Amino acid sequence: MQTRILLIDDDETLLQVLARALTRRGLEVATARNGEEALRLCDELGPELISLDLKLEQETGLQLLPRLLQIQPDARIVLLTAYASVATAVDAIKLGAVNYLCKPADADQILAAFDYQPGEEHDIKNNPISVKRLEWEHIQQVLQQNDGNVSATARELGMHRRTLQRKLQKHPVKE
Repeated sequence: MQTRILLIDDDETLLQVLARALTRRGLEVATARNGEEALRLCDELGPELISLDLKLEQETGLQLLPRLLQIQPDARIVLLTAYASVATAVDAIKLGAVNYLCKPADADQILAAFDYQPGEEHDIKNNPISVKRLEWEHIQQVLQQNDGNVSATARELGMHRRTLQRKLQKHPVKE
């Protein structure tokens, strides 16, 4: 029986490329572009492995992760993101992900992430995130916690609302 993997990402091109690469490696691949589709496929197929994007159009991977594990408790989930931060990595692991990868990641890197075992030593590349990037990640996290409310986010960050708006306009969300 083939290992089943569910790829969840709103980037259609990435899904197609990864699906082809993982199929060539002998896996049974299903793809979903949103949370609703992902939950349905998870329930129908019972995948052993799930690759989950952090930022989907309607929700975040962090919101979807516990719901996927509720349906398929033994699934191994790797969270993928183009916006890596220590905070989201910690949140992902606390919610049950087995690993956290920065995009771009190829099929071999994703498969290697599923094989991660706690306590094993791994060669982690020294690729520090800039201070500006960390600030941006923190702002995005607080903004998300405040449901996109800029005024509430500015208060929580101890920042003037206009300053926050300038920072948000300077670095718009891309993914």
